Amino acid sequence: MGAWSALQAHAKDTARLTLRERFAGDPARGERLAAEGAGWYLDYSKQRVGDDTLRLLLALAGERGVAARIEAMFGGAHVNVTEDRPALHVALRAPFGTRIEVDGRDVVPDVHAVLERMGRFCERVRDGRWTGAGGGRIRHVVNIGIGGSDLGPAMAYIALRRHATRELGVRFVANVDPASLQKALHGLDPAETLFIVCSKSFTTRETLVNARAAREWCTAALGEDAVARHFVAVSTNEQGVRDFGIDPDNMFGFWDWVGGRYSMDSAVGLSTMLAIGPNGFREMLDGFHAMDVHFRDTPFERNLPVLMALLSVWNNNFLGAATQAVISYSQDLQRFPAYLQQLAMESNGKRVTVDGGPVAGHTAPVYWGSTGTNGQHSFFQALHQGTRLVPCDFIGFCRPGGDSPDVARRHDLLMANLFAQGEALAFGTPADLPPHRQCPGNAPSSTLLAETLTPYSLGALVALYEHSVFVQGTIWNIDSFDQWGVELGKQLAATTESELLADAEPALAHDSSTNALIRRYRRERGKP
Repeated sequence: MGAWSALQAHAKDTARLTLRERFAGDPARGERLAAEGAGWYLDYSKQRVGDDTLRLLLALAGERGVAARIEAMFGGAHVNVTEDRPALHVALRAPFGTRIEVDGRDVVPDVHAVLERMGRFCERVRDGRWTGAGGGRIRHVVNIGIGGSDLGPAMAYIALRRHATRELGVRFVANVDPASLQKALHGLDPAETLFIVCSKSFTTRETLVNARAAREWCTAALGEDAVARHFVAVSTNEQGVRDFGIDPDNMFGFWDWVGGRYSMDSAVGLSTMLAIGPNGFREMLDGFHAMDVHFRDTPFERNLPVLMALLSVWNNNFLGAATQAVISYSQDLQRFPAYLQQLAMESNGKRVTVDGGPVAGHTAPVYWGSTGTNGQHSFFQALHQGTRLVPCDFIGFCRPGGDSPDVARRHDLLMANLFAQGEALAFGTPADLPPHRQCPGNAPSSTLLAETLTPYSLGALVALYEHSVFVQGTIWNIDSFDQWGVELGKQLAATTESELLADAEPALAHDSSTNALIRRYRRERGKP
């Protein structure tokens, strides 16, 4: 019997065994089912697993070739098979002197050359040597991007704002909804504002629409010549950047072996570097790299990304959990669940294997979440007494972001809630309470703890989830690095846009619902 079939049988055999019973039969379980690496401590003892479960999950990882797949990725192999290229985000944080080849070329010197250019530029902006068109200091940065060009940098800026300079405020625009740009520009002085247009191809529709609107806002106040002082680009399309009016010397590139959702530690993180400085950015890269080393070198039974991936596969494929909640007991990580949604669901939301056949079973669970303690007063009711199984990742820090006694006391209260929620989900309430007050417990959760939230710990945390997603994709035999599913809607939108804008009534060839919606929209806009 293969490991997958053995796990199916094992799930049936242990279905009635509760976490309360598991802990009662193993007093040391809480200390034993834990691992640590790169500054993070993982307690997975409240997952519905035993030693036999873990043995079978590790056997599954062996059968699916996880170790070989890890080496292939780190070695620059074309693990993104449908696009025939590497997925080598680990090279973005490799120390200088490391050798990582892509098709025979060592790419680490190229990475560090871009980092050096980014660092010099950021220092000039931060110390006031880079000025706006009128000679004044830049005090506001607006990052214009979408998807991976927004979610990672926006998440990192909010997470690390305690480490950011107060001389620069950073805002983000992603949605093509005009309200998004209007909100970002509200109260800003064009003479003090720097825009980062973040698009690898410099053809992303939403990004360019927003960038052109920002350009009009800037030039209306400062004139056409101001574009060169108030716009920089993160892109590989030099001609497109030049045509926009940005000096190619102020274009920061990256490579086709970096997927958008894996790019926050590349030039896409320029806004992050402007906020926390080159040294802070390098500290974040060090955290990424520390988790990379842990992932590559640590035996699987103590390997944080591998353990988290296998637990997710267990919950998803064998216990029937369709979602994964991520609850960060840190207000600074408020955007982390949104970042994980793209990382996990764009990577593994696939129904076809790398061989072109159908996937057996479900792939990516739906990632969602909020901050604690806010979530406790909204959706935790469903976690404790609802009918669906929802595994949770709790994320917390042992030290607060300040050193006053009041801050420390409130942080203790925050963390008391984290520990209490994990305990309540696992063990529930006594059975002698009235039915409407009973919480059945036996809900699985993991807890991740680090000392404090720093650029280093954030980098390690992101890398932890990156690698966990990759291992899950390997187990399911899918390509975690393409995203063909996002293209269809873009193609249809291009046609629909021309129909919405047409002066004369267009000939519509959609389904009856879409046709009716377009006609109604056009009538409301006063078009025939």
